[in-house]
Amino acid sequence: MSKISISKLPTKAPEKLDKDKIKSEREKITYEIGELALKMHAEKKHSLLVVFQGMDSSGKDGVSRKTFRYCAPSWTNAHAFGKPTDLEFAHDFLWRVHPLAPKKGDISIFIRSHYEDVLIQRVHKWITPKRVAARMNAINAWEKLLKEDNNTTVLKFFLNLSYEKQGKKLQERIDDPERNWKHKDGDWEERKHWKKYMKCYEDVLNESEIPWINVPADQRWYRDYFVAKEVHKVLKKMNPQLPILETKPTFD
Repeated sequence: MSKISISKLPTKAPEKLDKDKIKSEREKITYEIGELALKMHAEKKHSLLVVFQGMDSSGKDGVSRKTFRYCAPSWTNAHAFGKPTDLEFAHDFLWRVHPLAPKKGDISIFIRSHYEDVLIQRVHKWITPKRVAARMNAINAWEKLLKEDNNTTVLKFFLNLSYEKQGKKLQERIDDPERNWKHKDGDWEERKHWKKYMKCYEDVLNESEIPWINVPADQRWYRDYFVAKEVHKVLKKMNPQLPILETKPTFD
């Protein structure tokens, strides 16, 4: 298999797409995602783990909100991974992740994920190359465990935002009062390491046993549609069915 090069992956929608039609199609798809998720929850044979990774402002929160808007919170759980706490640092790096994996019938959404521990920590040289390799092996083994032992489908999305678009979106957080709350000085600091991040992301894409899906993320309308289409495809393939009573109980 040829190596993936991020510089050759698209960040924008194909030309001549009708934006309004795509948004209308996404609305239809997301509604069907809600119906399929209900059946999966009732059937309790499958589970789904959705991983969103991408640079700051690539839209991890936005796309998760749009994709699962018709799914009930009781069977759809989202978790945003930030800097580990002292307790989490005192354990192995997967310790904080495993309890958040979905049980049968549920969907778990990771906004950032266990891959942070082979991305930001590697960029800043907080861990050695040897430890990075060991962690990738552990990640592959963990995802394989979820798949084979609990019938969990792992969907991993790389939100591929261009350097130019990120700069515009980060500046909007400064210029637009309604987006000021999103601004963090640290996002600009991390931007200085863009090339290092792309190298680390590239290695993750190439070394993962469960493949990543590249999502062109420069345009929100296409990004949201693209992700919804992939989630919908996976749920349809599961073909979940509502359980039917084999015998009808009678009551006096």
